[in-house]
Amino acid sequence: MISASRQSIDSIREKIECGERLSSKEAQGLWDESIDLHELGELANLVRERKNGDAGYYNINTHLNPTNVCVYRCTFCAFRADLRDDRGYWMTDEQILQRGQEAVDAGSTEMHIVGGLHHQKGYDSYLNIIRILHDAYPTLHLKAWTPVEINWFCHLTKRSKSDILSEMKSAGLGSLPGGGAEIFHPEVRDKICEHKADTEEWFEIHRVAHSLGLRSNATMLYGHIENAYHRTDHLIRLRELQDETGGFQTFIPLAFHPENTRLSHLPKPSAAMSLRTMAISRLVLDNFDHMKAYWIMLGLGTAQAALAYGADDIDGTVRHELIYHDAGAETPEILTVENIKNLIREAGREPIERDTLYCRVEREGRHWTTGEALSAVSLSK
Repeated sequence: MISASRQSIDSIREKIECGERLSSKEAQGLWDESIDLHELGELANLVRERKNGDAGYYNINTHLNPTNVCVYRCTFCAFRADLRDDRGYWMTDEQILQRGQEAVDAGSTEMHIVGGLHHQKGYDSYLNIIRILHDAYPTLHLKAWTPVEINWFCHLTKRSKSDILSEMKSAGLGSLPGGGAEIFHPEVRDKICEHKADTEEWFEIHRVAHSLGLRSNATMLYGHIENAYHRTDHLIRLRELQDETGGFQTFIPLAFHPENTRLSHLPKPSAAMSLRTMAISRLVLDNFDHMKAYWIMLGLGTAQAALAYGADDIDGTVRHELIYHDAGAETPEILTVENIKNLIREAGREPIERDTLYCRVEREGRHWTTGEALSAVSLSK
């Protein structure tokens, strides 16, 4: 007798091979551990190669976390600090510009800027970060401010999302990162990040950003108190907004690191869980061009394996990442370009450097230019 799981995966395979969309019910069924992980990976790899061939994308990037002081107390966060905490800091303009110079000297094409919401700093302090970096280093793409931060700026100023995003864009903002998504379903969100920008705000800010021509990323924090239903709900909601706007560039599943958080009693998600999450995400998010295996959180070995489970991007050199290292990430604090290329080649992929907007980067010594677009995503919908 053919088992129910066998019938299910055979049905999924037929739909994937025909390029048909999976239903929410079908997607949720894939989290059942009776569904063979390697077979899931094979299907995800089919979709991955259909979209991106053998490419393994990476970029040269630097992180900037301007402050760790934050008004919110998310249970999963090990990065935040109270105002009077010895760990608390706010970077000066000089420190920020020094970080920008370091990024340019290292050949970075991108600076990823996120941090805490310092309750003694006004909106203009955050706008100033974008302005001074863009004025001093106009070649750096500034990927900055999650919807949580944009929502906070709206709260501080009593201005609209469109006004804030437009002003940030004029100051030099290039795109939005995907953080702050965590898990969308209120059963989980209300427990792990109460009071922070809610799901509706998160989606509306991305919707407005896309309408202004700002592309963005999307994430999902998995492996804590959520379950298969919540993860599926998260993916389906993202797919629906992508159908509407076409503005998301890449999806990044983020493995929860419990160390130094208020959820430290929970185990870290296993490598098998991470690969299953990547594969299912690739199968469900049929309208996302790219899937990123963020090596900082996955670990180098799992990130490398993920290139056969739906991922086509391994992120970048990632200088000065603090948020996940504070939560116990044991990965290196930076990788060289050769390290990254070797990881990609060992996985049987072709290393291709891209910029934030997924255009090919051509380098000659320390100088670089962008070439052909590597993504078919359009904002014209």
